[in-house]
Amino acid sequence: MLEVIEMLTIGFIVGLAGALVPGPMLLVTIDGALKNGWMAGPVVVAGHAAIELVICILIVLGMASLIGEHEMSIISVAGGVVLFAFGILTIMQARSSSRLVQKVDGIVSNPFSAGVLSSASNPYFWIWWLTAGSALVLRGLEIGLLAAVFFVVGHWMADLGWFTVVSVSMSRGKQMISDVVYRKVLLGCGIFLMGFGAWFAMG
Repeated sequence: MLEVIEMLTIGFIVGLAGALVPGPMLLVTIDGALKNGWMAGPVVVAGHAAIELVICILIVLGMASLIGEHEMSIISVAGGVVLFAFGILTIMQARSSSRLVQKVDGIVSNPFSAGVLSSASNPYFWIWWLTAGSALVLRGLEIGLLAAVFFVVGHWMADLGWFTVVSVSMSRGKQMISDVVYRKVLLGCGIFLMGFGAWFAMG
């Protein structure tokens, strides 16, 4: 059970690191919150999670049955390298990033569709799931199906928590997290990604 909780924790921290970095999902969340209120954040995450659920099912049904020990080692190394690289990018982002960006017009009006499209159109999303994401899901499967599920749940909890904070903040016109705190959290996530990526690649 301890290993399952560890996968939940890893999923949450890794997910939080990805969620904190400004990207397409942040834009559509802000846009949706300004138009539709604070519920836009959770609905955007639901759309994001829907496409991730399909990917995870394909990983479990397809890749798990085809990949042997040698292939798993290659995926682990590739995933670790990507995690390490994302950690560096996260640390660089933390030096000058602000937790909120300006609203961008012309974004899909339906928050759920916006969550799907902002994920599917983001190349980093696919790089992540084809390398680090698939490696972590498969590592969870080595422990058991429950561990893999908990990793994904932890990942979604991070997304839901952060984007709900953003949407509530935007809908109320308040800054719920200061830039200083935001950058420190982002820096901590980046350091974690680098360390975990190095350990994962060598493991």
